[in-house]
Amino acid sequence: MAIKIEMLRCFCAVVEQGNLNDAALQLARTPSAVSMMLKQFEEHIGAALFETARKARLTQLGEMIYSEARREIDHFGRTVSAIEGLSRAEEGLVRLAVTPSVATVVLPAVIRRFRRDHPKVRIDMRDMDSAAVQREMEAERADIGLGSVAGGPNFDRKLLFSDPFGVVCAPEDPLALRAETVAWADLVAVDFITHGLCHLIDDVAFAPILEAATMSVPNTASLLALVRGGVGLTLLPRRAVPEDDPRLVFLPLAQSNAQRHLYLVSQPRRLLPPAAEAFLAALEAEQDG
Repeated sequence: MAIKIEMLRCFCAVVEQGNLNDAALQLARTPSAVSMMLKQFEEHIGAALFETARKARLTQLGEMIYSEARREIDHFGRTVSAIEGLSRAEEGLVRLAVTPSVATVVLPAVIRRFRRDHPKVRIDMRDMDSAAVQREMEAERADIGLGSVAGGPNFDRKLLFSDPFGVVCAPEDPLALRAETVAWADLVAVDFITHGLCHLIDDVAFAPILEAATMSVPNTASLLALVRGGVGLTLLPRRAVPEDDPRLVFLPLAQSNAQRHLYLVSQPRRLLPPAAEAFLAALEAEQDG
């Protein structure tokens, strides 16, 4: 007969209560059932655990076994709590792969709300370009992705929003001072900084501007810092540019309907761990609201 957790619970209850009757009350069992469980435990061990039939004093072996049994019961209790916490999304891990502009514009409000409701859940958020988001999702190294991601057979995809591209420059830039929409011809002789999202713009008139650019900066934070410093200007989707930043100006394009389509992608819901499913629900609720 294998040692069962109920045997350990019964043994510890008798030790801590000092007699069978009080142990039986604690365990919600009859004294005869507790006595039988103890007998089976001692038979399995092959030695007595108590010095007398009254169960008032442990043998030396009983003292050593009690220490191990108490430790195992406590460990089992923590394990059960952890399992139940994981199943209720009270604990766990959410793995996010997101583009930098989404990390700074879309996610802060979602994460604040989620952490309020799920304070023990760990969030692993890595920012990368959209191509890398796609690779992370396909390799199942992320539960949820946000970016301009193509569809895939192994994950779900939903359009969150679309936003137009525009010129981003410093307030003292001549284009900003002119305060008009910008034509492609206005960008021919400027210091243009390229980045990963530029490939989403397929206007023929934009191609020569892209080819002539002498600087490429993949990180959005670094890109915006250079624009603020007057190093050059760039094109970005509207929601990638902080609206309350006085050192950045967003100017609409006059001759283009170029847009960034941002998708929410996730592993199939039936495969998501509860914590990731809860985060996905919070993200969708924030966008729907």
